[in-house]
Amino acid sequence: MVTFGIDHVENYEQWLKGVRVGLLTNITGRDSRNRSTIDVLRKICTLTALFAPEHGVRGDVGAGETVTSYQDAATGLTVYSLYGSAGKHFSQEMLDAFDVLVYDIQDVGVRFFTYISSLYNALTDCARAGKALIVLDRPNPLGDLAEGGVLDPAFGSFVGCYPFAVRYGLTCGEAASMMNQEQKLGCDLRIVPCGGWRRDSLFSQWGIVWQAPSPALMTFETALLYPGVCLVEGTNLSEGRGTAAPFRVIGGNYVNAEELTEAFNREMLPGVTSTPVWFTPAASKHQGEKCGGIVLHVTDQERIRPVMVGITLLDVIRKLYPEKYAVLPPYREGGRPMLALLSGSDVLLGDWDRDQVLARFERESKEFAERKREFHRYR
Repeated sequence: MVTFGIDHVENYEQWLKGVRVGLLTNITGRDSRNRSTIDVLRKICTLTALFAPEHGVRGDVGAGETVTSYQDAATGLTVYSLYGSAGKHFSQEMLDAFDVLVYDIQDVGVRFFTYISSLYNALTDCARAGKALIVLDRPNPLGDLAEGGVLDPAFGSFVGCYPFAVRYGLTCGEAASMMNQEQKLGCDLRIVPCGGWRRDSLFSQWGIVWQAPSPALMTFETALLYPGVCLVEGTNLSEGRGTAAPFRVIGGNYVNAEELTEAFNREMLPGVTSTPVWFTPAASKHQGEKCGGIVLHVTDQERIRPVMVGITLLDVIRKLYPEKYAVLPPYREGGRPMLALLSGSDVLLGDWDRDQVLARFERESKEFAERKREFHRYR
């Protein structure tokens, strides 16, 4: 049976006794008995503050929405936002609220999912303040496989904070160790291990229920597609937000559903197929507009390569609709386009060759797979 760090935290109570404990967590912070990490820790230590990543502690904040500090209704504890207008690092006020910080979030193992950026900031800020950071480890739902290009540091952002492959094949504890050691941060990092996990296993083999890590990733199938399909967010295509199946429904107001389905399926990518769909997003891009597109279906979880799916999908659409397809401009003047931030380089800007891009990504991911091996804690 797969267990999480929080299931074993009582074996490490000496790290939590006699100190004020802060907790960086969200709705996925639950033990294998489905008890909230907040509730578990309140029984064994002095919990003094909660810290919220993107989407909030309780998972009630939409993608990209910022919030200020507030009181948690269930506990009365102050919730400090690490995804707010005040910034994404720990302020001195936040640091003063605890002696030891605990991190417990189920990540999805994808570089541009912002929880890993919050973890990196926690490492750097705790190191600077001389505070210990305890990571309650959790398995990677996407397994051990590394896939996609490695971030060029020149394209670093909150959706790409560290030179990982897109799909990086590490637990959050392993990722923290890698960042701490490679950057020589000097953080007093302590890891409570998870158990029963084979690192080559996918979430569907764990035998537990899926707890959505964000409002748009309601199923594991969606999370499995996410490393590649999220690239659509950097274009004028709809990634399916405002539909019942974000990151599975992909299209636009200039797309013919049947035409795109036929063209995409001709690529015969392993582990995936598509069916046509007409949809009207209730929110986000093309809100209220009739769009044509496809629904992606995972047919083999072991064989699918989601980054290949995303790159191929963009390639097919830009060739079908060269006068309509467009990369979105940067959010800020002088900034980089979101597509570049997500891909970690400028490789998908301007004219590009799909086979060359995939070959580059394959080379970089293999090199990263070797680099990360030193930090593996599980077999």
